Amino acid sequence: MTETEFLALADRTLTRIETALENAVNETDLDIECSRSGNVLEIEFVDNGSKVIVNSQAAMHEIWVAARSGGFHYRYVDGSWINTRDKTELFAALSNIASEQSGIPLQLSA
Repeated sequence: MTETEFLALADRTLTRIETALENAVNETDLDIECSRSGNVLEIEFVDNGSKVIVNSQAAMHEIWVAARSGGFHYRYVDGSWINTRDKTELFAALSNIASEQSGIPLQLSA
């Protein structure tokens, strides 16, 4: 994958994450603020002030997630973003992270 292809894919993925979170807000009592600057998406859980940062790392061709539970790296494999350590899928992991940090059970889908 070229850097240009990666950047386009990562941009679409960040947009899909924002959309999934907007859908979760509409379906639950979740109160979040999303702000995006370039390749960085900041998700703030308003009730407790905790944050999740999702950003693309072009040099590594990865998406990185920073949360209270730790830092995670995802590489695009066979049509999905897969954790480089435990092989979990990005949206499944974000569902768990957002559920943990918000206290509201969430299922984010791509």
